[in-house]
Amino acid sequence: MKKALTILVCIGCIVILQNCGSSKKASKTATAMAVSFDKDVMPIMQSRCTPCHFPPDGRKKALNTYDAVKANIADIIARVKLPQTDNGFMPWKNKKPALSDSLINVLVEWQKQNMPQ
Repeated sequence: MKKALTILVCIGCIVILQNCGSSKKASKTATAMAVSFDKDVMPIMQSRCTPCHFPPDGRKKALNTYDAVKANIADIIARVKLPQTDNGFMPWKNKKPALSDSLINVLVEWQKQNMPQ
């Protein structure tokens, strides 16, 4: 009886500890992955898409507003993921450095989260 009770208590503790750790990790991940246009996406656009896509100097499709980026996010993601030798790759040729995987992931996450402003 004593042995069975000890085993049940140990199992209960293990289950509780596993669930606590998982929920903390899940909360931390959800919080860390929250992406907004103003805080996360616009700085990428400003650093990698100017001056070409920012009026008045830019002569390409304007990508300087929330609505413009939101309307073109699928194309933006597709183009920054292309091989650098591809004619459609952005940022264009040697104008700006290619986006890192982490910056591309910010754009992808923003799109997945329904593009919050």
